[in-house]
Amino acid sequence: MDFQHSERARTYLASVERFLRERILPAEEEYFSALTGSPDWRTWRIPPIMERLKAEARELGLWNLFLPDRELGAGLDNRDYAAIAELTGRSFLAPEVFNCSAPDTGNAEVLVRYGSDQQKERWLAPLLAGQIRSGFAMTEPAVASSDATNMKATCAVEGDHIVLSGQKWWTSGAGDPRCKFLIFMGVTDPDADRHRRHSMVLVPLDTPGVEILRMLPVFGHYDEPHGHGEILFKDVRLPLSAFIAGPGRGFEIAQGRLGPGRIHHCMRAIGAAERALERLCRRAVGRVAFGKPLANLGGNRDVIANCRMAIDQARLLTLKAAWALDEHGTFGALTDISAIKVVAPNVLQQVVDATIQIHGGEGVADTELGRLMAMGRILRIVDGPDEVHRGMVARLELSKYR
Repeated sequence: MDFQHSERARTYLASVERFLRERILPAEEEYFSALTGSPDWRTWRIPPIMERLKAEARELGLWNLFLPDRELGAGLDNRDYAAIAELTGRSFLAPEVFNCSAPDTGNAEVLVRYGSDQQKERWLAPLLAGQIRSGFAMTEPAVASSDATNMKATCAVEGDHIVLSGQKWWTSGAGDPRCKFLIFMGVTDPDADRHRRHSMVLVPLDTPGVEILRMLPVFGHYDEPHGHGEILFKDVRLPLSAFIAGPGRGFEIAQGRLGPGRIHHCMRAIGAAERALERLCRRAVGRVAFGKPLANLGGNRDVIANCRMAIDQARLLTLKAAWALDEHGTFGALTDISAIKVVAPNVLQQVVDATIQIHGGEGVADTELGRLMAMGRILRIVDGPDEVHRGMVARLELSKYR
């Protein structure tokens, strides 16, 4: 097992770290001060600083770093990109600045692997150019969506059309003023094999019958200007060419999409945990109580040590998953991918909680820490709850003894 990064990756890492430190982190205050603070996504605008940073990053070649295709991206494998994803996790802005933010990364990977030439020209090209953004409509409010076979929304074939019906929510990116299309997953043939019933469909956001009902908050944060939409699809009619790779291939596409995406999510969570630990340590050495720095009071040194060890363990496990994905593909890395989806978000939550605690009242009033805590908590749900991933790890482990 080799975690050594290629020379190409080390060059990117140095450039990303420098751009992050010198340009992105200092711009966060300007970015957030330009947001409306309103739950009404129709009033949201993109802070101008974001487009300036994107232009600078693209000029430097720090663009689409997640794509292993050298013509379209940086040409890095999962193991190499993992370290870059960790760096971008240290900033709320960095993933988008480098055109490496979800759900666009997953949607782009889907179109690269499964999209038709027409779909690539219309949607992939502007997505990779950073001109538009996208959403992914899978989760539904009426069913337990951690098991996608429960899905009730439909994309039925009627003559020369696909007809979409149903309600989705947690469609990340749907509130972004630049969001131009969604990838919708629904049931096409309810009588087919359970993993051949579903399809993925490209849906222009302005198609008649697509109605955004609201943006959903995460502990009061609306993730402006991107949002997580609840969307009604009512008799939405599209040409058959809107199917991605044809009907009945939704699960196949989903499996190809989720492996690399989970590496990205987990490494960003580790980067966010590093940011929180830095805050914790600065507070511990700079704040004095009872005549001593907080680092020398109570069990705070144990807290810091436990955070350090937890982050490093999570990083090693995620790098192992990235290595297994590169060497053996998604099905050869199932245990590792499921494991990191439990471990990394929980570590982020643990470290942020400790950081809040050492800040006292300031910790719960601090917007940065609130966003980090919301990020850690929601990650334990968005790609499936911890219980589902633990169940997968246990099933694979027990299979060795049958």
